[in-house]
Amino acid sequence: MSRTAWQAVGAVVFALLVVAGTVTVTRAAMTSSSGVSGGSGVSAPSEAASSGAGPGVPGGPRGDSADAGFARDMAAHHQQAVEMSFLVRDRTKDADVRRLAYDIANTQANQRGMMLGWLDLWGLPKTGTAPMGWMGHAGHAQNPEGLMPGMATRAQLADLGRASGRAAEVRYLTLMIAHHKGGVEMARGCVRLCSVPVEKDLAQGMVDAQQAEVELMEGMLRERGQ
Repeated sequence: MSRTAWQAVGAVVFALLVVAGTVTVTRAAMTSSSGVSGGSGVSAPSEAASSGAGPGVPGGPRGDSADAGFARDMAAHHQQAVEMSFLVRDRTKDADVRRLAYDIANTQANQRGMMLGWLDLWGLPKTGTAPMGWMGHAGHAQNPEGLMPGMATRAQLADLGRASGRAAEVRYLTLMIAHHKGGVEMARGCVRLCSVPVEKDLAQGMVDAQQAEVELMEGMLRERGQ
């Protein structure tokens, strides 16, 4: 993760500068959801804000809003996709799989940096609320480890880490298809529930891009007899 994050830092810094000029503008939707009036300064976090539930900066979304919840959860979701992509790049020589893994790692590392940057701009913690609570799924569990939709278990990651060649390619593609489908579910939730326009746009972009990648990966699996 650290290597990818450093590679992406230039793009992330630029993106955050653009976002800073967008999300700090007080919008009616944001104001109504946060219950605070607009302002130019950053106030000291309240006890509620420190726990991840209350407001951060004036005019920004609350810590328990869909905007904040999506940013937190999708940042964690993206982190695992980056980790899986680096695992498979070290375990196959197939050019198509390695290219796909690089594209996914680079894209999702950049998007993760943007979402964590938004939380900083909003004066909100990056952890603190129940995963998927913003979608009305408090205690949401897709598997025995209570992970978010599509995320691989520790055992599945260990299995990928032990595989090589064609076996690693099949495991990676299978896991990443499920991961993308879960990410699409979450992104659609933000499109429906989030209030910050630039975040809704990013979420819709995730839906479109990841659906296209799912189709590509399904084709790659068929080429490998799966």
